[in-house]
Amino acid sequence: MITNVRGEFEKFRGEVTYDPAHLEATRIETTIDVASLNTREPKRDADLRGALFFDVENHPMMTFTSKSTRRVAADALEITGALTIRGITHDVTLSVRDISDVQADMRGNLRIGATASTKIKRSDFGITWNHTLDAGGVVVGDVVTVTLEVSLVKAT
Repeated sequence: MITNVRGEFEKFRGEVTYDPAHLEATRIETTIDVASLNTREPKRDADLRGALFFDVENHPMMTFTSKSTRRVAADALEITGALTIRGITHDVTLSVRDISDVQADMRGNLRIGATASTKIKRSDFGITWNHTLDAGGVVVGDVVTVTLEVSLVKAT
């Protein structure tokens, strides 16, 4: 690996049910349009959408569905759920931190924010392409850090 590459998925949708007093009722269902990947380098994005990586033609969506939630600190949770990439599903645990208090936004909508993160092995999801560098090491690392910045708006 030479350097970290950052990117984002620009198209996604999801629904969250969250009540801090009843964590057992927490539900998250989200779908991500894999073709919306943007690393700010069009050639790399095209490669990542291709068959060697995300294989968007055959697997256009990735999903996450929560299974359980537990409090690990006053403002921190762990949410375990099923992550599906390229048609392969594995359980992952999101570490949720920096959960804000409920605030009214400038339109009067009630919302909270949080940061969630996890690490996954891309090879667990069938993404195994790599190339050995002349000086040793590989072009693409196997461990990928996933970070989510989330803003939840209370449904009216």
